[in-house]
Amino acid sequence: MPMATRLRADARRNRAALLAAAREVFAEHGLDASLDEIARRAGVGNATLYRRFPSRRHLVAEVFASHMTAAVRLAEQSLQHPDPWAAFVGYLTRVCELQATDRGLAQLLVTTAFDDDERLAALRATAQRRAVDVLIRAQRAGRLRPDFTRQDLELLMMANAGVAQHSADPQAWRRQLALLLGGLATR
Repeated sequence: MPMATRLRADARRNRAALLAAAREVFAEHGLDASLDEIARRAGVGNATLYRRFPSRRHLVAEVFASHMTAAVRLAEQSLQHPDPWAAFVGYLTRVCELQATDRGLAQLLVTTAFDDDERLAALRATAQRRAVDVLIRAQRAGRLRPDFTRQDLELLMMANAGVAQHSADPQAWRRQLALLLGGLATR
């Protein structure tokens, strides 16, 4: 939520505490996490949370805009890597790792539920376009199967989010990704 007016020092502290608590709680419990828990961890009342962020959507957008910006940057950095296959593998590994360590981000990357927020929708669209550019570059280099599509990439993210959320082994996603990449590489 853009701040048109300058906040008092205590209001700035409360806002920062709410964002920090929201990052933690969303990472642990996903996007449906309790807003009461976020307020409690921030050390403020619910009224303060709703004064700063009138809805869950506002809070999610503020927390995850920086994450989505990082996803765009990651894809753009991958496009600069001299080896298209290494760039593709590195990109997928990093995105899957981010999903494995942050349930909220894992959900956000595979849902359109928050696309009504212009900023998140624009960042998501840009991140997806750049990811497809990474994918196409690896295909043009003859290193990635030509039948792997954007939809396959989205399914891979959904699968990774599920493995990360439901496996007792916090590193299970790494094995699954390695097996998948072995099947995607051309020989």
